[in-house]
Amino acid sequence: MDASEAFGERLGPRLAASEPGGLLDVLGVAAIVLDHNGRITLWSPQAEELFGWSAREALGHPAAKILVAEEHLALVLELFARVMSSGEPWAGVFPIRHKDGRQRMVEFRNMRLQDERGGLYALGIATDEPTLRSVERDLALSVRLVSQSPIGLAVLDTDLRYVLVNPALSRINGVPAEEHMGRTVSDALPFLDAEQIEGSMVRVLATGVPLLDQTTVGRVPGDPDADHAWNVSYYRLEDQAGRILGVAISVVDVSEQYDAANEAAEARRRLDLIARASVCIGTTLDLNRTAHELADLVVTDLADIAAVDILDSILDGRSAPEAPLSGPVAIRALAVATAYPTEALQAADPPGNIAKYNAERLVTRCVTTARPVLVSHVGRGDLANIARDEQAAALLERAGLHSYLAVPLIARGEVLGALDLKRARNSQPFTHDDAILALELATRAAVCIDNARWFQQQRHAALALQRHLLPRQPPQPVGLDVAYRYQPAAAIGEAGGDWFDAIPVAGDKTALVVGDVMGHGINAAATMGQLRTAARTLAGLDLDPADVLRHLDRITSELEETTATCVYAVYDPHRTRCRIALAGHLPPIWDRLGRPPRFLRLPTGAPLGVGGVAFEATNVECAPGDRLVLYTDGLVETRDQPIDDRLRALLDVLTHRRLPLEATCDRLLAALPAPQGHDDVALLIAEVAPSRRHT
Repeated sequence: MDASEAFGERLGPRLAASEPGGLLDVLGVAAIVLDHNGRITLWSPQAEELFGWSAREALGHPAAKILVAEEHLALVLELFARVMSSGEPWAGVFPIRHKDGRQRMVEFRNMRLQDERGGLYALGIATDEPTLRSVERDLALSVRLVSQSPIGLAVLDTDLRYVLVNPALSRINGVPAEEHMGRTVSDALPFLDAEQIEGSMVRVLATGVPLLDQTTVGRVPGDPDADHAWNVSYYRLEDQAGRILGVAISVVDVSEQYDAANEAAEARRRLDLIARASVCIGTTLDLNRTAHELADLVVTDLADIAAVDILDSILDGRSAPEAPLSGPVAIRALAVATAYPTEALQAADPPGNIAKYNAERLVTRCVTTARPVLVSHVGRGDLANIARDEQAAALLERAGLHSYLAVPLIARGEVLGALDLKRARNSQPFTHDDAILALELATRAAVCIDNARWFQQQRHAALALQRHLLPRQPPQPVGLDVAYRYQPAAAIGEAGGDWFDAIPVAGDKTALVVGDVMGHGINAAATMGQLRTAARTLAGLDLDPADVLRHLDRITSELEETTATCVYAVYDPHRTRCRIALAGHLPPIWDRLGRPPRFLRLPTGAPLGVGGVAFEATNVECAPGDRLVLYTDGLVETRDQPIDDRLRALLDVLTHRRLPLEATCDRLLAALPAPQGHDDVALLIAEVAPSRRHT
């Protein structure tokens, strides 16, 4: 360890010897000492660099002789004499002659020195004037750049303590510049994410790689209720020798851009939600499924908890009541959904429940005024008007409910119910914009719900009419055992035109009929009723099956845009013979006792209503135990399987161990389910009874 290092160690780290590269090194300050006669007695290495003369060449010589041109000699001597006599320093720029003959401008600082014996000397400190002016200009520009910049600027030392903060950053942080000095970010700005900021600075100090355009969001003392955003860049500061001085930070307030970006993102999110609503809501005409689609869509994107409630009067076919000023309103819960598991779900009315809501309930106010009800910040007093009872209110409070919104479901000018939204885990309160979005979604969904409601009512009416027109109790004809099934379509609006019948005919005969009116709904059911009545009337005339179909064809053609298929068979127990005719219908199955079942090869004929087509009847000889299976296309037709495969499957089911008639009907319906139940099914099986029952 040399002397300078030992000296620095004794003084501590703050006064330790520094490495070259500081401002004095940049300026190259030269030092010269003259005696009272103007002769050079001391000459620094920097003087040699500045003037070109070595110490050996300069020492002992008059400074004026080797450094000053002839024309400036008198002035120099006069200035020297003044400094030496008065002791007043002199500063200025003076032209100096370099050893190579060049003249260069040098900035001087001259002062008198005195030794312990009273001897006088002159100390000259000099630097290159252009270099000094450049440094001064850079320094002045830097100071003004920092102080006048609209960008927040700061410098922190290697201990990450502020050493410089410009006015712009002071305004951005809302903290005076002097309250930054000597403090770390966590000390000076505790309201920011100091851990993340200081971590970034440590990384920049260690690697020297700048971190640019880092976005930081926080709140400042001057505006504690709003988020602010800043674009921050970090870079390491080094001197000319590469020594690390600290970290510089530039900060730009981008709150407006941040807010605009958030608003744009929110607008895109809302548009996306509306677009998804157009696809996801109303995929079927099932009322409950439509309600669940709406509830499932809004959770997470708009609410933590969502419920769809419908006025009970709407579901039973009555119009919505006039908005009551007081009194309870009967509301049925259709769907409830949550974004995450929560006990708040227990506070909601279970789907299917009907509840009486008093006038103070916010849902009641929503449906009776046909206007949204928004409670941005739910207080303890609001819970009583949101929840159904005190227990439900306690559940919602524990779940953290803090914001509430209800919007009406309005379709075709009629209030159907309400969409009920709650936020608990989502910390943002509902806003007016949320209410507009929720109302848009509710309006779209309400039309789908209204369509589902009307289709459901039409389906119920069609089913009621159809069941009223079909046989209520299987007849027990002479010589036959009969079993049948009618299975309505599961899909709303698909019920309608299938029918079957077993009609007594003169001479102990029985007419067996299965038909299918094209189309669905109440119109198809009504047409089916007309054709069934006509078939029963014609059967009473004991006509041949071909003649019956001919008359039915004429009747059908007189009905507007109606066609139907039909199989008409007459069984004579005395002859044990069955006479069958088809009108565009699927072939019956003849299942003979002890033999494999098979489709009867019969003339297909044309559907009823085509008109002008002849029908042909065929005799089938029967024996006790033989079965005739009649059915409509709903049993074998699907939208994703070839009908030939389904017909083979039908024969396969009948090939298995023979069951009683009722069990056989159940087996067929179970083994050949129609996906989504898109069509109704009529099935009739007649079995020839033992001969002792023919009399």
